[in-house]
Amino acid sequence: MNLGTKNTGTAVFWSLCLMGGFMILSSTLSKSGSVFTPLLINLETPDAWSGIVLSASTIPGILISLPAASLSDIFGRRKFLLLAGVIFASAPFLYLFINDWWQLIPVRFYHGFATAIFVPVAEASIAELFPTRRGERISLFTSATYIGRIIAPTLGGYVLAATNNDFHQVYLAVGVVAVTGLITAMPFLAKERRPAKSSERSASESIKSMFQGWRTIASNGGVVIVSLIQASQYYVFGAFDAYLAYYLLRGLKYGTISTGLIASSVLAVAIFARPFMGRVSDKIGRGIPIVFGCVLSALALVTVPFMTDFAVLLILLVVYGFGFATVTSSTSPLICELVHSELVGTSMGFLDTMMDIGQTLGAFVTGLVFAMSFQYTGVFLSFAIVLLFSCAVFAVWKLVGKRSTGKSR
Repeated sequence: MNLGTKNTGTAVFWSLCLMGGFMILSSTLSKSGSVFTPLLINLETPDAWSGIVLSASTIPGILISLPAASLSDIFGRRKFLLLAGVIFASAPFLYLFINDWWQLIPVRFYHGFATAIFVPVAEASIAELFPTRRGERISLFTSATYIGRIIAPTLGGYVLAATNNDFHQVYLAVGVVAVTGLITAMPFLAKERRPAKSSERSASESIKSMFQGWRTIASNGGVVIVSLIQASQYYVFGAFDAYLAYYLLRGLKYGTISTGLIASSVLAVAIFARPFMGRVSDKIGRGIPIVFGCVLSALALVTVPFMTDFAVLLILLVVYGFGFATVTSSTSPLICELVHSELVGTSMGFLDTMMDIGQTLGAFVTGLVFAMSFQYTGVFLSFAIVLLFSCAVFAVWKLVGKRSTGKSR
């Protein structure tokens, strides 16, 4: 890679980070509890339908991440990044036309396609731009999106209060943030190197190529196991995010400020830890960080229900956040290294699909665990079991791989 290409790659990378920061900020603002919950109440949404309305945006992640990322392998990343940007920028303005609660479902569903397309395609782009620094660069990109996720609830609550609960003004502000992100990234996404002969492929050939890629990915044991690690991490993270507040507010009778500080510590640590641990995994390999992070997270989580002191809980959650960041900073680059360069996007789409499935199942299964009278101790113990099980499967796969390599020599 010559100097000009390096400079171009760096410019594209930072534009993706900037775009991701703005886009995820706008998306999180639109659905954060400080904005969306009051909107549900204002529209008199039935309690029985609240969960469906809230989950409508997660369904596209399961449905579209893999096809979109796979097609970006064939037709190029730029088209899909721009498509995601257009959805991000247009979706907030649809909220302005909502007059009844049920209308939130199709709008949230449409909005969900933006993240489902953008994240795996952007990560695949970064993996291709920096083949020897994938861990660090993908983690930096993710940290940029985490910043938006952290500040969105507070910013959303402030904007709602400042506008005297005028939801139209709030979603106009959300739209402005998203449009800003799209405009900012446009100059750097204007050019790309097209995949060879992509324009010469017919629709049937493209679909055949996509399904062939899926079969290749599904038959790759390493890809499946790394995706299991990712799914288990987000199974725990999604359920933990949902039930930690219940545990602190109802179980320990903490105030909202203390609860917010503890809950936000996980993402706060991840913002700073992921790029650092990504760089470490670029140097020492992916296996050690993944195993270390899984074990560290499990030990921290299994200890949480036995502690009540604020400082101790904060430390435990910081440790969990560090473990989570350590694992997830290695899974994305590792899965790219397990496939041919033509399937980088497909592998990232598969990883994100498994992540969404894990995150969706986490809250549901954890609710069953809690309802079976295992209470909070059983919930946090189940988190540790899931993490340690996936870690054991990964460790066995690594050991078997090393032995097979030794025998072949």
